[in-house]
Amino acid sequence: MPTPKRLHVITWGCQMNAYDSARMADVLAPLGYAPATAPEDADMVILNTCHIRDRATEKVFSELGRLRVIKAARAEAGRPTILAVAGCVAQAEGAEILARAPYVDIVLGPQTYHRLPEMVAQASRAAGAVINTDFPAESKFDHLPDAAAAQTAGGLTAFLTIQEGCNKFCSFCVVPYTRGAEASRPAASILAEARRMVAGGAREITLLGQNVNAWHGEGAGGTLAGLLTALAGIPGLIRLRYTTSHPRDMDAALIAAHASLPQLMPYLHLPVQSGSDRMLAAMNRRHTAAEYLDIVGRLRAARPDLAMSSDFIVGHPGETEADFEATLQLIREVRFAQAYSFKYSQRPGTPAAGAPFQVAEAEKDRRLQALQDLLRSQQAAFNASCVGLTVPVLVTGPGRHPGQIAGRAPWLQPVHLTAPAALIGQEIPVCIVAAHTNSLSGEFLKEKACA
Repeated sequence: MPTPKRLHVITWGCQMNAYDSARMADVLAPLGYAPATAPEDADMVILNTCHIRDRATEKVFSELGRLRVIKAARAEAGRPTILAVAGCVAQAEGAEILARAPYVDIVLGPQTYHRLPEMVAQASRAAGAVINTDFPAESKFDHLPDAAAAQTAGGLTAFLTIQEGCNKFCSFCVVPYTRGAEASRPAASILAEARRMVAGGAREITLLGQNVNAWHGEGAGGTLAGLLTALAGIPGLIRLRYTTSHPRDMDAALIAAHASLPQLMPYLHLPVQSGSDRMLAAMNRRHTAAEYLDIVGRLRAARPDLAMSSDFIVGHPGETEADFEATLQLIREVRFAQAYSFKYSQRPGTPAAGAPFQVAEAEKDRRLQALQDLLRSQQAAFNASCVGLTVPVLVTGPGRHPGQIAGRAPWLQPVHLTAPAALIGQEIPVCIVAAHTNSLSGEFLKEKACA
């Protein structure tokens, strides 16, 4: 019998990258690769990278330096290692990775990992480094093995990519250059994978996409609302979520779905980035603050218990104090349950990178601190508003302490409670008794509601 091979994948970035990492493992499984817990034990190591955050490229090269030592030690012991760099940094940097780290064997973009077996074969033949950062005409999803991938929490929750790429070209963002144009999977393929996930134990599925609400695939009426409706009909699937959305693609049918589909959780991540129309135009967001607020109003009219999350960038080139104050005002009006906020950082090749009137780092620091203080206070207020409510909690596993179990509220907060482990996998009624910075505490309700 051939010696089993081992694969170790290091994943950075978003949930879509986690999904991609799982699918790369699926593709390599027929070649005999089983999971390895550490790179020291792996015959192949893949760095699945993200280019969104600051200094992403340097972090990759720092990790590659560590892996170079491991690869050399394994080679001395007669155990060769294939080292691959995948994802958005691979797409953006390409041959530069091989120039700076010639010990890397494979560089592949996020649209080509279905071709990994042939790349591994080529690298194993010692035919030199392999680089593939094309945007192939065929969809990678058409060439992937059937598998319910990227499940977490014991398979109870799962992530499912339905759309990739972006046509929006925001001034600060590299995604259109690293992930390519918007492309949607057919509904039949998505539904089939969702059914496999549910058969494997998933009770909650989160649909993923760079602009997930831009999904216009074949079937289900070609709209995300139609796709969500079709998914809601799968027996055993009790919760649906989707992320990340763009305001320009939040149509009336999708808003109505939040009212009509009980499986669709009352939590939406809808990035706005700024509350200043001048900055929104500079960012090429193609919506105004008033349009965003109108969408939020219509969503909350459809689903009154809807909680909102968003993304914010402070210090985009040209941002004035008045622009920043407009962002704070929008936050006060919306009242976010959670949000992600960042200082603007230059991404080579994006329009904003060379724009005039770059904001000083010290000023960006000050604005970010003020913005995060406001967002933290809103998150605390939202969590506190949950105290006394009877909330359905999907129990996903044991808690942090003996006798505890933990799960997720409809608004994504972790919930901890003392209850039997036999409840894991069920959606149970819980009375929320305390709110913490990032979580809630509750009591299992067998028959009664919160007092």
